[in-house]
Amino acid sequence: MTIVVKVGGAAGNERSPVLEELAHRSDYLLVHGGSDEVDRWSGALGRPAEYYTSPSGVVSRRTDARHLEVLILALAGKVQTELVAALGHRGVRAIGLSGVDGGLLLARRKSGARAVVDGRVVRVSDDLSGTIERVDAELLRSLLGLGIVPVIGPPALTADGEIVNVDADRAASAVAAALRAEALVLLTNVPGLLERPDDPQSRVPHIPVGEVDRYLPLARGRMRKKLLAAKEAVAAGVGRAIIAPSNVPTPVERALKGAGTVVA
Repeated sequence: MTIVVKVGGAAGNERSPVLEELAHRSDYLLVHGGSDEVDRWSGALGRPAEYYTSPSGVVSRRTDARHLEVLILALAGKVQTELVAALGHRGVRAIGLSGVDGGLLLARRKSGARAVVDGRVVRVSDDLSGTIERVDAELLRSLLGLGIVPVIGPPALTADGEIVNVDADRAASAVAAALRAEALVLLTNVPGLLERPDDPQSRVPHIPVGEVDRYLPLARGRMRKKLLAAKEAVAAGVGRAIIAPSNVPTPVERALKGAGTVVA
């Protein structure tokens, strides 16, 4: 069995419980985000992060050339290196790979992105973000066969050699689909999809993959992308996708046992 675990980078996420647990497993790949770290670096370098909301309600990071530089420094540099070092400290042989390395994630640059600004729909210009079209599953299987854990994160590469930002949840979904993983575990800072955002007891425990769109109006902020990533993974052949909290003991095991929101 192979599982793909994605750990988020927003405030409220906890890496330590995830890494402690994964150090005792041998059946996984790790995908990471790092939105808080990117925002911190952006502010420190005088390039404050910018986000936009599409007409469909999806929140995305605006990635022009200046912000892409910060993203590469923060994600492919600091966050990924720290994760690999932390796994190594726990006895895990791991290697960090951005989507650019070895052409791991091939993406198509988005064109015609739209944002809602003051009630009007406008075009997002100079956005260097993309949609993943191919994952080099052979490269990942080769590393796993050598007992090496891939630690994967944005950015990705286009066929024209252009570096583009990609959403880490969608990247995890694409990796899970390419490997026909048993499960995709999306660890985040909330208990799962909540019917009422301020009530942890309102968690939606299970969503049939064919009904995900019906639940999208409940998803706020980046939860919408997590739901879409879960839907895409299961539709592509992944056994199940779970959106679950990272800030609990043994978060992966709990997720695999049904904690969080299960899409199947």
